[in-house]
Amino acid sequence: MHSTPGLRLVRFYSHGRLPARADRFSGGTIPLRAARFCDAVTLASGFGWWLFPPVDTILWWDGRNISWSNGGEQLTPIDDAVHFPGFPYEFEAVAPERLKGAAHPYLTALPEPGIVQVSLGVLASTAPGWCSLIRRPANFPLPGHFEHFEGIVGTDNQLQHLFINIRLTRTDFPIRLHSDMPLVQLQPLRRDLLYEEVMLDFSIGSLGPAEWESYYETVAKPNARKNRPLGAYAANERRLRRGVGNAVRDH
Repeated sequence: MHSTPGLRLVRFYSHGRLPARADRFSGGTIPLRAARFCDAVTLASGFGWWLFPPVDTILWWDGRNISWSNGGEQLTPIDDAVHFPGFPYEFEAVAPERLKGAAHPYLTALPEPGIVQVSLGVLASTAPGWCSLIRRPANFPLPGHFEHFEGIVGTDNQLQHLFINIRLTRTDFPIRLHSDMPLVQLQPLRRDLLYEEVMLDFSIGSLGPAEWESYYETVAKPNARKNRPLGAYAANERRLRRGVGNAVRDH
């Protein structure tokens, strides 16, 4: 098991923003007080990498069929799958001979009503023992009217194509995927965390002396302080991550 995920990303789309480290402040969209004092929120926001749609995209679902538009152009039905304009020619120009004609579609309409598969144009690999969790961007406000199907991809064996399936939740309305807004957050996950014995290692207990003491230290005592300093928990967690000294317990 490698100690770090060793993520490697290879793009086969030349369009759009490059993958980027996720921002602890969700691109400046989280409240200022959370940005300053809520370590739990900023840590989750910055855990992983952002992946973006290659082009500005509008999806339209009439309840039966899905159409799409690239940057506001005329809506075109997605009968099965579509490329964004020009990509097949770019792919053909650089692909080896045996891969001619194998350009992956950008959008694929799945058989289930209102579900679209969006290719991110990225191949990913990780070090042995590491997988990739593909999920909606943490704490990032999305345009709305669609939901993510999150997935875990075994990227430790070979390069894997990354995509996201989304469910459209509103009919007869333009649903936008912005090329400058993250659509996916890729987060590293150790493969051994997926073992069944790990998932079964939990218990449900009752309050006893130790639990009451913890409740006092982490809930009652901090909340009883009239001049409780803001951000003490965040400072404590940062010390723990840096391994500096003894972290204070008073929140």
